[in-house]
Amino acid sequence: MTEKTFPVARLALFGAAALAIAAVGVGVSRNRTPTIPGTAPSPAASGSPQADVDSMISSLEAKLKANPGDAEGWRMLGWSFFETGRFAESATAYRKATQLKPDTAEYWSSLGEALVLASDGQSIPKDAGDAFRRAVSLDPKDARARYFLAVEMDMGGKHKEAIDAWFALLNDAPAGAPWAADVRKAIEQVAEKEKIDVKARLAALKPIAPAPVTGPAAALNGIPGPSREQMAAASQLPSGQQEAMVRGMVDGLAAKLQADPKQPDRWMMLIRSRMMLGQGREAAQALQQAIAANPADKDQLVSAAKMLGVPGAN
Repeated sequence: MTEKTFPVARLALFGAAALAIAAVGVGVSRNRTPTIPGTAPSPAASGSPQADVDSMISSLEAKLKANPGDAEGWRMLGWSFFETGRFAESATAYRKATQLKPDTAEYWSSLGEALVLASDGQSIPKDAGDAFRRAVSLDPKDARARYFLAVEMDMGGKHKEAIDAWFALLNDAPAGAPWAADVRKAIEQVAEKEKIDVKARLAALKPIAPAPVTGPAAALNGIPGPSREQMAAASQLPSGQQEAMVRGMVDGLAAKLQADPKQPDRWMMLIRSRMMLGQGREAAQALQQAIAANPADKDQLVSAAKMLGVPGAN
């Protein structure tokens, strides 16, 4: 991402659409339960949220060294790297999963998502697009792949086709899909920018039920990956440590943004997570920090923050 002019199509990877990146990742993974037992952190590590995360990654890496043919283990490692902002490493792990089980759509769409976020954000990389197309060929209803393929259309100047694809995704969305409102917002943004009339089509959509926005587990809607229940199955952590891990992941994202603040889409993921943890004041502070670091993107940041109900977003 350059410093800082957003092309029109980049709107599809920012603001509300950046939220959809997160929510789609959660929504399509929530019903899958990892089968990686025995990755609990050591007692010495469990006192620190970041240590819990690092210990889980180390445990997974050790298990995969001993058993490199464990496709689901590579998927979980890919998610763990993704969760901690190590997108290139995440893509490497997901690619291993696709090589071991090439007929699993979720592995391919997860790989594509990691490749997108490891890129400069100016386009959908070719290998990411190929991964999304492979996912859809295996599962035509893969929401994450469909979302990003529409983004690819939009970035390629096919704005109407992208909007049609997003509408089709919304029409197929299950009741209460946490990403539906964000996809709708992406439609609204692109339609407004490209002067495409979608009012009647939006009015005809089925009502979108709001996603729950409270509790530590809900914060995972702001950072892609499995739900807290899936984390429990994967890491066998006690409840208090699960919550500490979630908060540690959110705090880890905040720390990375302090070091590299010119990432408005990542700021919106942090702000969403803060709101889902009930940390309205911290979300408001993050918004101000995001604006200060990315003044050219103030309008998009504020618009997305308003949608999340961030205190003082104006």
